[in-house]
Amino acid sequence: MIFLRKAKEQDIESIRDLADRTWWDAYGTYLSREQIRYMLDKMYSPAEILHQMEEGHIFLIAAQDGQDIGFAGFSVVNSEQRIFKLHKLYILPQYHGQGTGKLLMNEVIDQVRKAGATTLQLNVNRNNKALEFYHKAGFVVKETVDLDIGNGYQMNDYIMEKPIA
Repeated sequence: MIFLRKAKEQDIESIRDLADRTWWDAYGTYLSREQIRYMLDKMYSPAEILHQMEEGHIFLIAAQDGQDIGFAGFSVVNSEQRIFKLHKLYILPQYHGQGTGKLLMNEVIDQVRKAGATTLQLNVNRNNKALEFYHKAGFVVKETVDLDIGNGYQMNDYIMEKPIA
């Protein structure tokens, strides 16, 4: 059975470990090792995760048999228009296809709906195999963007969104 919990400051190291263990599988076929390492170091430093938590990002951690196996992170990005963004959703590769991602996604949707969201957005790399998962979850491509993330690297993403009723 999979359990979900809201992450606390003491979960930062687990979030970092899960990111490090999932990103190589998620991005390794189309991003360089150097870019993956740069992004992990930039986005998953303890200080950065703590900063995100302090800014209102909610992290949910999925655990099975006492082991953390995945996480999601989301926040409000436009309070006036009630737009929320799913910033992160990663599951350890050996747990793909077992419903953990869907469980996390459904919990995020439930939480943003309760918070009054009209829309849930996300960015996904245009080459990411998770595209099919997001389409099945009801997301549609809103626009195509190329984002400069520093150090000469770019992310070639789709911005996807799903209306929340």
